[in-house]
Amino acid sequence: MEVLVDVISLAWLLPILIAPFVGSFLGLVAVRYPEGKPIIFGRSVCKHCGHRLAPRDLIPVLSWVIQGRRCRYCRRPIDVFYPVMEISALLVAVSASWIFSGWLLWVSCILGWTLLTIAAIDYVSMTLPDELTLPLIPAGLAVTYFFDPDRLVSHAAGAGVGFFAFFFVAWLYRWLRGRDGLGMGDAKLLAASGAWISISGLPSVVFLGAVAALIVVLSAMVLGRQFSSYDAIPFGLYLCLSTWFVWLFGPLG
Repeated sequence: MEVLVDVISLAWLLPILIAPFVGSFLGLVAVRYPEGKPIIFGRSVCKHCGHRLAPRDLIPVLSWVIQGRRCRYCRRPIDVFYPVMEISALLVAVSASWIFSGWLLWVSCILGWTLLTIAAIDYVSMTLPDELTLPLIPAGLAVTYFFDPDRLVSHAAGAGVGFFAFFFVAWLYRWLRGRDGLGMGDAKLLAASGAWISISGLPSVVFLGAVAALIVVLSAMVLGRQFSSYDAIPFGLYLCLSTWFVWLFGPLG
């Protein structure tokens, strides 16, 4: 009995231990999905020389450091994107285990890793895949039903309001400016966010996402980058970040 208790008490370590390997896979998804390349059955190869990577080349973060941030075969630089994804997935698991336990810990990790993948794809290709955003809507409502059924209506309302709020903004911007300023992917993502954090959390998600995007843009401008009104910003990335923050800590105020 004591052994069982010890195993249960250490269960929070498992998502942390597997998180870097999850992040490695998610990085692969983020790169291959926009290119239409096979994800599950495709072998890991160097994108420069095409050499098939051995297991020792795929140890999260460690292989990248030991090999001097270069491919072991052609010595071309390995993009820092991959270890960043591995470390980010680890941070998701650590922050989730700090707040949650039991099944809700695993649910939170899955949510966080999905948001991380969506954010990475948006960063790489400026697209938000329906295959990831849309399933989050029924998933968020199902989690609410099992863990807090009294709040199901507010979460369903969050999904609806989230979508139509951004849909209206996108329509209004196109009507006023004659071009797209906000994609429907952002509307679907905000609907997914509302399904998880309820209608009361949507203002915090939008506000924090906008602030984060503004900080990044201003920082880039200070460093010398020039922006115009036609430059696109992967706003979905910041919505994912703010959704994760509100999921962990609740709405502002």
